[in-house]
Amino acid sequence: MDNRLELANTAVAPPPPRPHPAETSTSRPPARPREDRIGYLFLTPWFLGMALFTVGPILGSLYLSFTEYTLLKPPEWLGLENYRQMLDDPRLHRSLLVTFVYVFVSVPVQLVLALALALLLDRGVRGLSFYRSVYYLPSLLAGSVSIAILWRQIFGQDGLVNQLLAFAGIEGVSWVAHPDFALGTLVLLNAWTFGAPMVIFLAGLRQIPASYYEAAQVDGAGPVSRFVHITLPMLTPIIFFNLVLQLIGAFQSFTQAFVISGGRGGPSDSTLLYTLYLYERGFGSFDMGYASAMAWVLLVMIAVLTGLNFLFARRWVFYGS
Repeated sequence: MDNRLELANTAVAPPPPRPHPAETSTSRPPARPREDRIGYLFLTPWFLGMALFTVGPILGSLYLSFTEYTLLKPPEWLGLENYRQMLDDPRLHRSLLVTFVYVFVSVPVQLVLALALALLLDRGVRGLSFYRSVYYLPSLLAGSVSIAILWRQIFGQDGLVNQLLAFAGIEGVSWVAHPDFALGTLVLLNAWTFGAPMVIFLAGLRQIPASYYEAAQVDGAGPVSRFVHITLPMLTPIIFFNLVLQLIGAFQSFTQAFVISGGRGGPSDSTLLYTLYLYERGFGSFDMGYASAMAWVLLVMIAVLTGLNFLFARRWVFYGS
């Protein structure tokens, strides 16, 4: 009888109370408005610098691109006239041709050299840190005026290149002063700055598991086959990253062409890069409105090419684990 009463009491006993939602929810740290204000206070110099030296000039150049502005009088609104003038500017068209040749020749050569040297250093060369630093050095120095002056001397009439050719009985020319070869010297200078992409390629090669190569070697794959079917697919994200960065940097090249050509893009406009012509119109002719319009066209060109790179990357970039 007692057992039955105990069972009955258990059956009709009320369920335990549910915990309050606030007790089960994940506890959040209390708001700290004072600490947030202090953080924003420390960020204020950066925000001011961003507004004054980046956002402000960008918006200002956008406004000036629709005006006639010569630094000597207030801007005069022209609408789209500066952009219409570009359609009839033969030197602008020449600068676009020179720039596209420079970019689409020098960047592939630079990346091929960078990848080749990264593969060589990945073999376990002694003093890897030393060689890595030495090969990276041109990337730091190539944008300087001193290297551009040295490059002009090397490829000049009495430069090192012609002295080496003289030993073989070949009479050289002034490579930087010849319309057919001057742009080639700039291409070589840009290709010489392979250090930064080489270091990135080397880091990517170190991330490829050695087991992939061992399995392929067991299956009879040779060095070329392993490179084509393992190394290249696994490096495609690194190749894509380097390609985007180097394309953007090549479009912005200025110092080398300015120094080697004497600031005029010669001979016969053969080294007239887009940025050099932009500088000439802005600071040579003081046509700041037209130069600002050119700057925005350059921005759009780089943005479109970068977008196309990301669009077509889906077809050849492999992001496998």
